[in-house]
Amino acid sequence: MTQTDTGAQVLRKIKNDLIKRYAVRNNRIALIQTLSTLLPVIALTYAGIAALDVSMLLASGIVLLLTLFLLRAFVMLHDCGHNCLYESPRANKIAGFIFGVVCGVPQYVWSRHHDYHHSTNGNWEKYRGPLTVLSTEEYSELTPKQKRSYARQRKLFMGPLAGFLYFVFNPRFTWFKGTLGLFAHILKGKKASEYSTRYWADWKEFRHMTANNLALLSIWTLASMTFGFAEFAAVFIVALSLAGASGIILFTVQHNFENSYASPTEGWDYYRAALAGTSYLKLPRILHWFTADIGYHHIHHLSARIPNYRLRECHEQNRALFESVTRLTLKDVPHSMRYIIWDENNATLKTPEQFEARNAAAAVTEAAQAA
Repeated sequence: MTQTDTGAQVLRKIKNDLIKRYAVRNNRIALIQTLSTLLPVIALTYAGIAALDVSMLLASGIVLLLTLFLLRAFVMLHDCGHNCLYESPRANKIAGFIFGVVCGVPQYVWSRHHDYHHSTNGNWEKYRGPLTVLSTEEYSELTPKQKRSYARQRKLFMGPLAGFLYFVFNPRFTWFKGTLGLFAHILKGKKASEYSTRYWADWKEFRHMTANNLALLSIWTLASMTFGFAEFAAVFIVALSLAGASGIILFTVQHNFENSYASPTEGWDYYRAALAGTSYLKLPRILHWFTADIGYHHIHHLSARIPNYRLRECHEQNRALFESVTRLTLKDVPHSMRYIIWDENNATLKTPEQFEARNAAAAVTEAAQAA
């Protein structure tokens, strides 16, 4: 029996006790975290725009700092979606909406999709991560050109474009396109209740998308009229795109790494997934603050009810339980980002190089047997 198997058995027995001890929310801490995130976003946006007339180097530094605060805002949104930042659902709902407007993402809609990830963590047959990882069978069907394109789209340098699409463009485009379809549906004399689209699952999602976009676009329009569109975009939109890139990369390396547990549905185990399919991203203390300790991702996937401000404590006080968890640092990120193929037969992830090497070895063996 492996260390992971043993740890999974132990966690299965004591999970409820851990939740009772650490899933304790605190409104004071939550409010401090909210204000210490939102107020700097506002101040840095203004400072960054003002700095454009002083020094591009100064403005660039402010944009990078703003990026970190926007990344923190996204993690706050994430906690609100799990209803674990504030003590009451209403407070989490209000804060989540505000963070959603700041980040450009309708919090309710995003959180519903994210909940699916939690319920299927480690089951790569059902959920393939933010990069939509291909299985070995699917990857083998690509042409050499398609394989190169697939790998290139998942390189670190593509992060800012992915962040722009994820935080800035797609939430606006999908809402706008779906809404146009709704209007066209109504103009044809059909009932709105009969309209369906792939852009939202139900009317509650549509209402949240609409509220988010109306609030966000109003603020963006007012800011553009006040400071100039180019100036606002050069600071806030750039920072938001970079924060989106950071969030996608952060999320990816917490599940895509060497020897990561990536099971099909049959044989999938929730506790093994928490220990072996989720990493502990050990960051410098300041980056742990900006990411609200989401690097303790193994704790988060053990129970999403534990608020970010209890994750470190849970990890530190139960180190022996998490010895088998893969530990990564910033220098491991580029290597981990290469694991973009799901090996469904061996329940793990591979790099394109590993895939090609395995195929080459199999071809040699086959040729030798044929001879």
